Amino acid sequence: MKLKLKKYKEQLEVWPQKGHYIMAQFDDEKIVVYQSYRKEIGQFAVENQYFGGAFSLERMTWIKPNFLWMMYRNGWGTKDNQECTLAIHLKLEAFKRYLENAVYSSYNDEMEISREEWQNQVKESSVRLQWDPDHDPFGKKLERRAIQIGLRNGFVKSFAKEDILLIEDISEFVKKQHQFVVNDDLENLIIPEEKPLLFDDENLNKKLRLI
Repeated sequence: MKLKLKKYKEQLEVWPQKGHYIMAQFDDEKIVVYQSYRKEIGQFAVENQYFGGAFSLERMTWIKPNFLWMMYRNGWGTKDNQECTLAIHLKLEAFKRYLENAVYSSYNDEMEISREEWQNQVKESSVRLQWDPDHDPFGKKLERRAIQIGLRNGFVKSFAKEDILLIEDISEFVKKQHQFVVNDDLENLIIPEEKPLLFDDENLNKKLRLI
């Protein structure tokens, strides 16, 4: 496994507790995002190192850079059709491109545009952005917000193949770490190492409410 791992409790000491943060594992060239699928789709992706087969290019697909948020969504790999957890190493430039083209899933008064303008942007855009409550290992809501990005049309086609550097099946790792959660043993819980991501582009950071 290519993921860098670190004890959950050690990371918790330095993580921000509230606000909008893209918590992720990244470097200058790549970022790791997570998805969960039924085994058929996951196995094809790992064997071929791109998404195809039963994976639909016609539907919107959602990516999550935050490991624990993914664990909340897929029940640590126990939910039906989400048994296969994938760690997808993406080109950082592609991830940034998604966000530059993203439109918020829902309207709010902080946007400097009218509701009508937002509705028009939603119709035209192929990338959705939303902030949801982050969660701890037990699934409890936190004050910190976690990001997820929805891709469709040309963006999902680009994501499925050209934008990917590596696809790893981390299902066994997830299953093993889940046992520490079940046993209320967070001292031994190990998860991917994550830190807040900020971009050089201040306008993008502002759009994403990161600053």
